[in-house]
Amino acid sequence: MATPAALPPLPFNPARLRSYLLRLPLFTRLVVLVIIVFWVLELQTVWSVVQWGSLTPDEIGIGSMYRINTYPFIHMGFFHTLLNLVALMPLVERFEAEHGTLTSVALFLGPLSTFPAGLYILIEKVLLHRNTTVVGASVWVFLLLGIEAIKTYKSHPYFSLGNYGIPTWTSPLFACVVIAILIPNTSFLGHLCAILIGYLFGLGYLKVVVPPEKILRWIEGKLNLLGRLPHYVSVDQKTYGRYGVLPTTNTMGERGTPMSYLGSSQRLGP
Repeated sequence: MATPAALPPLPFNPARLRSYLLRLPLFTRLVVLVIIVFWVLELQTVWSVVQWGSLTPDEIGIGSMYRINTYPFIHMGFFHTLLNLVALMPLVERFEAEHGTLTSVALFLGPLSTFPAGLYILIEKVLLHRNTTVVGASVWVFLLLGIEAIKTYKSHPYFSLGNYGIPTWTSPLFACVVIAILIPNTSFLGHLCAILIGYLFGLGYLKVVVPPEKILRWIEGKLNLLGRLPHYVSVDQKTYGRYGVLPTTNTMGERGTPMSYLGSSQRLGP
């Protein structure tokens, strides 16, 4: 009697994946949850989540300004949702660890969504006279990659490619071009707008939109958020610094940008 063939090993360790997911900070968990909820809602046919919350230039008005905040949470199908989540989670987790949960909530539900949306609408509608709809968390993926690229450039300005030294801040632009070529129905313009806002944030030009730490500490203390909310990251518990990595003697520079998630995960359009 032949023995059954052994199952092939999994491409990942389930225990390590579970441990990673259990360590995710609060805001990162909420982002993942909301994205999944919107994907589940899109499965029904009575109400179209995409039509309701997508970033469509001609649909933006006084009564539909919510679209400049909802579009990153909405995706076109299971694989679009899954791949964006895989790319987004480590980047948002790092940002929240550096800046705190309250700051992350204020920025991602505010300027880190509305600024790329506003720039996209300006170029798409006013300059190009088009009305292309975009959705997807890849706007945050490329924005955060832009921030990481600027921080990496400050400590490690160039990487070598043969006899050439290529500025490290250009890596998100290369990724944007590659994604646009390899993956159909992606928004090159949307990704580019996100990268530009990420550059501005990384260079410190958007510090004015970051809530003051004094106010955040007062809110945290008044509401006892650290004691009441599990996985909450306090302003005083941040891993790195307010606007970037603190000075270090490590000659190899800071931790590398997780570019391995870029293979097929950035989509910003139906």
